[in-house]
Amino acid sequence: MPNTPAARGALELATQYQSAAITAHALRSWLWAEAFAHVDGIPGIDHELLYVSAVLHDIGTVAEFDNHRISYEHAGGHVGVALTAGAGWPANRRERVLEVIVRHNWPSVDPALDAEGYLLEIATGLDISGARPNALPVGFRREVLATYPRGTLAAEFGSCVSDQAARKPDTAAKRLIDGGLIDKLAANPLELVG
Repeated sequence: MPNTPAARGALELATQYQSAAITAHALRSWLWAEAFAHVDGIPGIDHELLYVSAVLHDIGTVAEFDNHRISYEHAGGHVGVALTAGAGWPANRRERVLEVIVRHNWPSVDPALDAEGYLLEIATGLDISGARPNALPVGFRREVLATYPRGTLAAEFGSCVSDQAARKPDTAAKRLIDGGLIDKLAANPLELVG
């Protein structure tokens, strides 16, 4: 973990407001993203930006940060902007937190457009939907899952996104539910890694 005020603050917010299962998902997503950067040969990653974005990418699903109009990824991105403003990040870098968190919910992100957004999108794709399950070494997957177990992620995240989709049908949450999110969570091959 980057040892910076923004990184420490992101983890503190996640731990205080998110459930243990959602926070473990966030930390796994960061580790998967870092591993995909290596596997896919993506250089020049802003590791602190990636960490903060990964840790806060679902914080917009919790009641305290759930916005009644905008999607949970936009709400979470704005939490990231506020946090990094307090940590002294310049405006353009704060905007990057918002972009990365929003783009994690895109169907795909071009790494040439946004390397960190791409990495978070494919990392959460693995952790939620089971995308590219064999791209990372099985020993690494086991180690990450032993450190940050999945626990009740499938039930909790499925419930959060279903709620968001029902209340905000014009957001990515609705696309995820319509795309079979609940079944993908249950069938994720990471559930079987032990």
